[in-house]
Amino acid sequence: MKKIGVLTSGGDAPGMNAAIRAVVRTAVYKGMQVYGIRRGFNGLINGEIDQMDVKSVGEILHRGGTILNTARSDQFKTEQGMKKAVNVLKIFGIEGLVVIGGDGSFRGALDLSKRGIPTVGVPGTIDNDIACTEQTIGFDTAVNTVLEAINKIRDTVTSHERTNIIEVMGRHAGDIAIYTGIAGGAEGILIPEMPLDIDNLCRRIIEGRNRGKSSSIIILAEGAGKAMELERIIEEKTGMETRATVLGHIQRGGSPTAADIILASRMGYHAVELLQQNIGNRVVSIRGNRIVDNDIEEALTMPKKFNQELYDLAQVLSI
Repeated sequence: MKKIGVLTSGGDAPGMNAAIRAVVRTAVYKGMQVYGIRRGFNGLINGEIDQMDVKSVGEILHRGGTILNTARSDQFKTEQGMKKAVNVLKIFGIEGLVVIGGDGSFRGALDLSKRGIPTVGVPGTIDNDIACTEQTIGFDTAVNTVLEAINKIRDTVTSHERTNIIEVMGRHAGDIAIYTGIAGGAEGILIPEMPLDIDNLCRRIIEGRNRGKSSSIIILAEGAGKAMELERIIEEKTGMETRATVLGHIQRGGSPTAADIILASRMGYHAVELLQQNIGNRVVSIRGNRIVDNDIEEALTMPKKFNQELYDLAQVLSI
């Protein structure tokens, strides 16, 4: 394989630029041409494609977001849109594609693979919700961003003797909430994988107050409820002044951590190695600190394993 493409799709994540850089520089090192496709699958359909070189990815390692931009594409989900995307790749002579994104992006990669375009997925999403990999690009940075916010909010809730509910991202996976809850010393962690027991939560807050604890931090994954609704319920049940903070898209931004840069670099390198061998329809993963790969279809059907041990640890430490 002599010509490959790279695109980012879905939600942006810190470390995507490091993955792009690794793909481009590895391809150039191996004597391949590499093309950057802007705005994801939407840009692919519209032919927003430029050749990249070593200079194209200079000074991007520390930048959050993605220099290739990202967008969602309803047209790509149609048969007509898919055919157009394949034709554009053939016009440019692109023989294989690296897709950096989440499970929705990998479904698009699978569709292209079925139509004869060798495609390799690289998991980039802050939610850490790709089952085949122990960690996704952007997760570590998001955890550290949320932790910084928790520490600042705790200063205020301690001063005012309040309870504060901090809503973090995670519609289907509560990893951000669990990791930041443990690292930030939260008094409660609410996640979509576990049923919400509001009475138990309020009892723990009251018991803490009776022991002399003047404030509490509750971390809420967005898939487990709404912070504004819980604010009212907790205040009514505990009689303790309660505030809600929704962190929103601040969690996606910022310079990637060293851990995310290294993970992205390793995954991007591995993706190019696969394409060089004409191997497609794969998703790159990390397991046991080893970079491995799985069939895309297999990766998409894997159930996400809930870390019960980590959740139980959080419950013990939050008393």
